[in-house]
Amino acid sequence: MAEAAVPPRRASDAWPPAPAGCEAAIDAFCDALWLEQGLSPNTLAAYRSDLRLFARWLAAQARPALEQAAEAEVIDYIAQRYAGSKASASNRRLVVLRRFYAWSVRQGRRADDPTLKLEQARQPARRPASLSESQVEALLAAACDGSALGLRDRAMLELMYASGLRVSELVGLRIDDLGLDEGVVRVVGGKGGKDRLVPFGEQAAEWLQRYLGQARAELLRGGVSAFVFVGATRGGSPRGSRAALSRQMFWIRLRALARRAGIDTPLSPHTLRHAFATHLLDHGADLRVVQLLLGHADISTTQIYTHVAGERLRQLHARHHPRG
Repeated sequence: MAEAAVPPRRASDAWPPAPAGCEAAIDAFCDALWLEQGLSPNTLAAYRSDLRLFARWLAAQARPALEQAAEAEVIDYIAQRYAGSKASASNRRLVVLRRFYAWSVRQGRRADDPTLKLEQARQPARRPASLSESQVEALLAAACDGSALGLRDRAMLELMYASGLRVSELVGLRIDDLGLDEGVVRVVGGKGGKDRLVPFGEQAAEWLQRYLGQARAELLRGGVSAFVFVGATRGGSPRGSRAALSRQMFWIRLRALARRAGIDTPLSPHTLRHAFATHLLDHGADLRVVQLLLGHADISTTQIYTHVAGERLRQLHARHHPRG
């Protein structure tokens, strides 16, 4: 009896590979992005994956190749591939195609841009999940159990809440980039490959000093590491004593501490970063200042927090205007 063929898990699994010429164009485009804008490896990998998937779909549909595709191909691909998905998913792919075809026109690889007339799908206003100030205090207190891991976790959370660092920036922080005397942390190679200096307050500095002086050596167990936040050694393995704490382990620790603190608000790895921005605006910070501290290249990215500033303005108007 003949063995039944195993169907592909996804429709895209059955698509042919991208033609060699398409791969060369994608490589040239990603190299240009890296040289001109310093995009991170993760962003470039996502762009490469999206373009390769479109090239494979074109081949499977017997359509023109990636560099020759017309507006109809882009519309059909977005409609078929992302029907029923969130608007943000199709919009992100459209952004990638827009950048690729704009680059192709600039380079003289084609005469027209097939995405020029296309509009993004409307998305509902996005409000990042955050925590109240009392919830942040409870979360910080939950990390303070007197152990070496507790001191490390408290120092991490204090620094993240005080500076708004991304998780990848926090776990990748090196000793040389931490200015305890100045109260400033230097973020090297942040999103988009840009460096920035971010201040942090006295409380974060105090917990960092306690962690560095009392707990870090215990976690290293004689090992040496250039990173500020390290993982605990397991089974005598040197990796844990020298490697930075992983983003996955940070997320595991954050969820465990939230449960201990009795916080049932949905969390994300960036929850404290969102709380940092939200509470700054709530206490009167300017949106442009928050943009610089967060390391956003475009003010439009920071504008997801404008609902906070708007609410504060309404409260001030009601409190101080004679007809408020």
